[in-house]
Amino acid sequence: MTESNPSTRPKRPEFRNINAFADLPGYRWPLAAVVSGMHRASGAIMFLLMPFIIWMFDTSLSSEISFARFSAAFTVGVGFVPGVIVKLITLALIWSYLHHFAAGVRHIWMDINHTVTKETGRWTAQVTAAFSFGLTAVLGAKLFGLY
Repeated sequence: MTESNPSTRPKRPEFRNINAFADLPGYRWPLAAVVSGMHRASGAIMFLLMPFIIWMFDTSLSSEISFARFSAAFTVGVGFVPGVIVKLITLALIWSYLHHFAAGVRHIWMDINHTVTKETGRWTAQVTAAFSFGLTAVLGAKLFGLY
């Protein structure tokens, strides 16, 4: 096996001082990286909104009166928060759950399969994004009363 002469190889670029404001906005993330980042973001959203989830669960199951109050929160609101904001927060929770579930299944499938290629990663990222955004749009239309 022959060794190539280091002087004939093209010099690789060196990045010593990366300016985050100048260099990173021009970087184009692959879809698989975006879906992976959204998986982390959806987990953070679910964690941060856990008190809201617990309140919704408790209020919807405690009694008939509390269920009526829970249902009214989506139209009238809660305290100073209007009902539209409650619906938007709920829509964010719907998306975060659906995306986190779909991306988690994607990651488990990749861990089991062990033969992930660039094409497979791109394809599964497209399916995950289409599933989470598509089903969120359908459930969001139901939440906002479009059907």
